[in-house]
Amino acid sequence: MSDQGASYRAAGVDYDALDAGKRLAMAKALSTSSLLRARGGRSLDASRGEPAFVFELGGQALAFVVEGLGTKSIIARHVLEGQGVNRFADVAYDTVAAILNDLCCVGALPLVVNAYFATGSSEWYAQGERAAALLEGWRAACADAGCVWGGGESPSLPGLLEEQDIELAGAAVGALPAGRGPILGEDLAPGDEIVLVASSGLHANGASLARLVAGRLPDGYATELPSGSSFGEALLAPSLMYVPLVAALQEANAPVTYISHVTGHGLLKLMRPPKELTYRIERLPPVPEVLSFLVAQAGLEQPAAYSTFNMGSGYAIYCAAGAGESVVGRAQQLGLGAVLAGRVEEGPRQVVLEPVDVTFDGAQLELSAG
Repeated sequence: MSDQGASYRAAGVDYDALDAGKRLAMAKALSTSSLLRARGGRSLDASRGEPAFVFELGGQALAFVVEGLGTKSIIARHVLEGQGVNRFADVAYDTVAAILNDLCCVGALPLVVNAYFATGSSEWYAQGERAAALLEGWRAACADAGCVWGGGESPSLPGLLEEQDIELAGAAVGALPAGRGPILGEDLAPGDEIVLVASSGLHANGASLARLVAGRLPDGYATELPSGSSFGEALLAPSLMYVPLVAALQEANAPVTYISHVTGHGLLKLMRPPKELTYRIERLPPVPEVLSFLVAQAGLEQPAAYSTFNMGSGYAIYCAAGAGESVVGRAQQLGLGAVLAGRVEEGPRQVVLEPVDVTFDGAQLELSAG
């Protein structure tokens, strides 16, 4: 059992079981593709397995995605209860960012986002300041992404969720710019450059393991980090929204050949394109303090750390040779940290992280693909 697998199982998350279920769901979903023709549409099955599903209707390419926050809202509750700090606006923002950063991986720009707020009891909304922060965070994220909040669903599910908790998720529809096909890695080739865009910290992945670590600390989420920030507040730093970057690259007709959102399974996601290619990384963004602390407290070796957390790399942009510096420049103009990190090479399907002396092979991704 890997360090990563052992840590997540201890936190109550079995990725092997989850991903086996995802593969079965994919097979069942594929069997429905032909049904779209009856509505005058066409399923782009090459997008299945990508962060968003692409289909065509009325001559327009559209993308659709459903995504959830996971258990990070539990951390927000503990920080509010224990430290009196309301960070529910941030976890709402996290959820929208998780949804839309996935949507943009195929080159689509968001049109509409719908919310799913499930609680263990309708009494969750009785704390008005908490609920108001949640709604404002969701609105702010939609505004930053330039899309409409269309509506949503807010069921109370007693017995399924704890009364004091809320599950955050949502769905989004986006459109490909006129005349542009989806970005599915079909043009990805040796010589392409890889730009890694910095994360702000945990983002929306790894909260279950972070909660496990907090439970082992004498001061829990109130534990002070070297910078003076509390562990809990550092975990709740809002995710970065990469939609404006993708929009800028699309507007500039940048030669982007693939985009990967670095979420579950960490930098294993750099070899998400289903091609026999090597992804060599020679430079990495700085690791946020909270992730370094998490890795140390969880006792993770470098391979497990970089296949569990984003470790400072929130988004990967692959582009034609010579275009990487321009992508870095556009990211920096938007206030995003970015580095020209490496390149695509001929060779076996693997990720080579030279700065930390870690190599992941394709078999590891297949075992954890989702």
